Amino acid sequence: MWKLALPLALAQAGQALMGIVDTGVLGRLSAAAQAGAGLGNSLTFTCSFFGMGVMLALDPLVSQAIGAGQPERARTHYWQGVWLALLTSAVVMVPVALIPFLLEPFGVAPSVAEAARTYMWWRLPGVAGLLLFVTARSYLTGTGRVSITFWAMVVANVANLALDVGLVFGVGPIPALGVTGAAIATVLCTWLQLGVLVLGLGPAPAGTQRRFDRVEVLRAFRIGAPIGLHFIAESGVFSLTGLLSGRLGEAPAAAHQVALNWASLTFCVASGIGSAAATRVGWGVGRGDSPAARRAGLTAFGSAAVFMALASLLFIVFPHTMAGLMSADPAVIETVVALFVVVAVFQISDGVQAVGAGALRGTGDTTFTFWANIVGHWGIGLPVAYLLGVRGPYGVVGLWWGLSAGLTAVAVALIVRFNRSTRGEIQRLA
Repeated sequence: MWKLALPLALAQAGQALMGIVDTGVLGRLSAAAQAGAGLGNSLTFTCSFFGMGVMLALDPLVSQAIGAGQPERARTHYWQGVWLALLTSAVVMVPVALIPFLLEPFGVAPSVAEAARTYMWWRLPGVAGLLLFVTARSYLTGTGRVSITFWAMVVANVANLALDVGLVFGVGPIPALGVTGAAIATVLCTWLQLGVLVLGLGPAPAGTQRRFDRVEVLRAFRIGAPIGLHFIAESGVFSLTGLLSGRLGEAPAAAHQVALNWASLTFCVASGIGSAAATRVGWGVGRGDSPAARRAGLTAFGSAAVFMALASLLFIVFPHTMAGLMSADPAVIETVVALFVVVAVFQISDGVQAVGAGALRGTGDTTFTFWANIVGHWGIGLPVAYLLGVRGPYGVVGLWWGLSAGLTAVAVALIVRFNRSTRGEIQRLA
């Protein structure tokens, strides 16, 4: 499990690290720039998450084809995924372009709204690159070739740090671009990491079909759409919480983004374990070995729980140090330290629900995860967040206790579902 999961976990963490670097660099510019870019990044990913989820349909399709000994079928799924990514990116770009007009009417501070609007519009050229990257990553993961994903992350993060500093503050003939520079850096690095993965695909097996196949594309969409909706349900709650924190002022909004970036870093490790679970469960299902698929999933649950328990200690032991790396504003740091208590509490729930989504995805069960997220986040988490953070006296900390409640509810639902659905024979996708 860990031979497959570790490179994926590091790659997922590297993806989040680019957002952390953006936020940290802009924190040296101003609280408004930091909060606005963080909000813009969160909203951009909320919209993109639907497309990213759709592309994860390749996880069960590719891994089960590999498990069944059909590499040409797996590569055909990849090419249909490319077509689907291009079509889906055109749809995703519409809300990314329009949502910025709604920020100030929603009550976000004008300075924060302006920074978020600039960031989102400059991120538009990167949407297609992001979905194509997820497509290539899913194919390579399904075939067990994950090291190239790690190296793509390394190259992209080194480039992102250099570009962020140069474009945000200016260097030589390049003027200081502020928030615009951070967005441009992220777009360039998104396409750069895609290029690295494309180089790692290797020659296509004989019998691979590259032409657009409407039936196959629609089949992949039907599998991936619930994943995309699940991502929207989950990330939408976090983005809505970001909007609510934006109404509380610049310091709470900036603190929310700092805490979210750190929490996303540990979540991405759990998500990498979940991707490994999707692959190993899919391999078991593809070769007709349901007990092996079940063992792979349960091993992933245990691995994520142990890692996230250790991660929670970091938020408890080093809160001021971690907050200080992201902001120089004393008010922001104080609020982040309070939020880290909540982050530490929900680490295990966050890891378990990430693995649950991956393990169920490996079996081809994508609809249940969507409904679990609707009930958990929107039926439980959001009302708790509203009562504690908006109506209650706890502000942004109360909002995060609501997020914790939602994550815990989803985690319980997914582990129960996987345990029950894998006791018998698991049917392979047709």
